[in-house]
Amino acid sequence: MIRTFIFCLLVSSNAIAQTPAQTIPVFDFYRFDKTAFTNNNVTPGKMSFFMFFDCDCDHCQHAMTNLNKNFQEYKKASIYLISLDDQQKINAFVSKYAPNLKGQKNVTMLQDTKNEFITRFGPRKYPSMFLYAADKKLLGYDDDPANMARFSKQINAGAK
Repeated sequence: MIRTFIFCLLVSSNAIAQTPAQTIPVFDFYRFDKTAFTNNNVTPGKMSFFMFFDCDCDHCQHAMTNLNKNFQEYKKASIYLISLDDQQKINAFVSKYAPNLKGQKNVTMLQDTKNEFITRFGPRKYPSMFLYAADKKLLGYDDDPANMARFSKQINAGAK
């Protein structure tokens, strides 16, 4: 809850609204086995769907439930789920709200232990969802779980 407050405070304290990263930025997140996962590990030649979430966020629960329910529509993209929370909390959250995602080859769960996501990707609030084309350019950003269908439509249309 404190992290959510700090995130909201950081975003709202900017004189200029956060602008979503127009290309996949340089980043350094961690897999659950503590190995680094950087922008160089993003699956080449494939669309990338990034979801930044907080396990205590109600809107994030809705977004994750939506992703779980419609997972087949996201199969053509690599999915990266990123949180500031610890591994145990992330696992419990995903198990509860998105069990269909666990163990999927195109889903990678990551921890942002260095607090880089906010400054590098430019989210406005939780959850923040970014869709990047195979060339790593931004196709779409949204932070409203009700608008998630637009991402699956873009993925399945093969937007570039």
